[in-house]
Amino acid sequence: LRVELEKVQAEKLGTAQALGERINGYQLKIAQKAGVDGRLLGSVTNADVADGLNKAGFAGVVKSQVRMPNGQLKSVGEYPVQVALHADVLVDVSVLVEGEMA
Repeated sequence: LRVELEKVQAEKLGTAQALGERINGYQLKIAQKAGVDGRLLGSVTNADVADGLNKAGFAGVVKSQVRMPNGQLKSVGEYPVQVALHADVLVDVSVLVEGEMA
């Protein structure tokens, strides 16, 4: 039983590492409605980042894996975000928030 569990864990780690290599350094663009001063009407959350990554072809990323060091993004700009695909696989993604006129 232990051998089977270790095999499953090794497969999960391998899958996470392969996805991590593809996703590392990726720049995700998210458009949100913003005011003239560059502040968003609303905010960009970890769920928005996970959805954006899934739509960009990186299937399997869930919002609980997205770590935003400064909390939700509330203004236009570029922000570093980390994605924890596995306990041993942590990759950096850049989120570029672009403003749309409200």
